[in-house]
Amino acid sequence: MTDDMVSETIRIARPPRAVYDTVTRVADMGRWSPECTGGEVKGGVATEIRAGTRFTGHNRSDRRPWSTACTVTAADPGERFTFVVRAAGLRIAVWSYRFEPLDEGRATQVTETWIDQRGGLMRLISPVVSGVRDRAEFNRRGMRQTLQRLKEALEEEHRTV
Repeated sequence: MTDDMVSETIRIARPPRAVYDTVTRVADMGRWSPECTGGEVKGGVATEIRAGTRFTGHNRSDRRPWSTACTVTAADPGERFTFVVRAAGLRIAVWSYRFEPLDEGRATQVTETWIDQRGGLMRLISPVVSGVRDRAEFNRRGMRQTLQRLKEALEEEHRTV
């Protein structure tokens, strides 16, 4: 197994904690992502995401919807949010967000990273399930769209306050 890794970065004119708080509301991820439709935290709505929190990630493609089992491995408010994704008990990927302060903390550089951890069998099955042949390039395009939508939502929300 070789791990592919893709990262994309954007500047958002909001403080790191505000961006972190938005990204860690996994139920809302469908507002920004072209593939993820949201998530459900195990045991109901959690007031705070922390390492060990489990959630179900819901996704959709042109072919069909599917869900994954996610476990948060890092939740450092305003700094980092990372989770491991599994399907059928097999490790699929690691998703991570890094939040770096800019402009004396008034803005944030957000880096979204995906690390492919699928084994050979999952790499064969994945295109059938999702309809995506080049997962790395597909995720790169999706990450750009996700980060741009996140930026627009957070900056617009701040302008209307």
